[in-house]
Amino acid sequence: MRTALTIAGSDSSGGAGVQADLKTMIANGVYGMSVITAITAQNTLGIRSVLEVPAGIVKDQMDAVFTDIFPDSVKIGMLGSKAVTVAVAERIRHYGAGKVVIDPVMISTSNTRLLDGDAVTALRDELFPLAALITPNIPEAWALMKDIPCEAALSEHIANCPSPEAIENAAGLLGDRYGCPVLIKGGHSAAAEGSVSCCDDVLYSDGQIKWYRSPRIANNNTHGTGCTLSSAICSNLARGLSLDESVAAAKDYVSLAIASNLDIGHGKGPLNHACNIVTK
Repeated sequence: MRTALTIAGSDSSGGAGVQADLKTMIANGVYGMSVITAITAQNTLGIRSVLEVPAGIVKDQMDAVFTDIFPDSVKIGMLGSKAVTVAVAERIRHYGAGKVVIDPVMISTSNTRLLDGDAVTALRDELFPLAALITPNIPEAWALMKDIPCEAALSEHIANCPSPEAIENAAGLLGDRYGCPVLIKGGHSAAAEGSVSCCDDVLYSDGQIKWYRSPRIANNNTHGTGCTLSSAICSNLARGLSLDESVAAAKDYVSLAIASNLDIGHGKGPLNHACNIVTK
């Protein structure tokens, strides 16, 4: 059986973070393992508190996994601090891990900051060069572009109501700057004429642009969508699918998970990660 490792924060409500990653991995046919970088107290209404795991413990978790069950792919989510980010990058290089998918988690949907400024710099400089794919949403992509001279791409108008051309331009700039494929997720785009549909994502890889389009689904329960998508891509890469096939299959899985209309909690509920598992 193929194996995948998630390096991310814990979500006590089970809708995002490591819990969502592990559910997604088993639903997509791989054996999932985890390295916890932070403990969050959260539910569908928001994040109450965050406790970072010391970098030394993160390193020990990675050593424990890599020296016993070497993962076929790795998904990296919430890191929290520069020390943890640097430690994760060092261990990824040490073990020569491949098929690394990075979801650059910076700010939660409830507007809680999950990555400090020094950690963002370390993420860009230390981890992005090791990635098989990075999966920023639109606000994250704009934040990552702050060190790239491009006034038009950073304008408030484009950031809030991006055109397809602006998204393609951003993906290309990020991919060329950091030397890795980039999938920009459209989930945070405004629903306005001429803007990108919130269901459309764009991949920049090997100098080529490809759009992945999905029908708009009337369901507000989308907590953990970004974690789920990146984990599904990671799982598909572990199974030997190409990057294009992995993204397309992951999009289909996430769409099905949203369309299942799971309704749990009093706020923005999670997806149905078991949507493709037949139960009795």
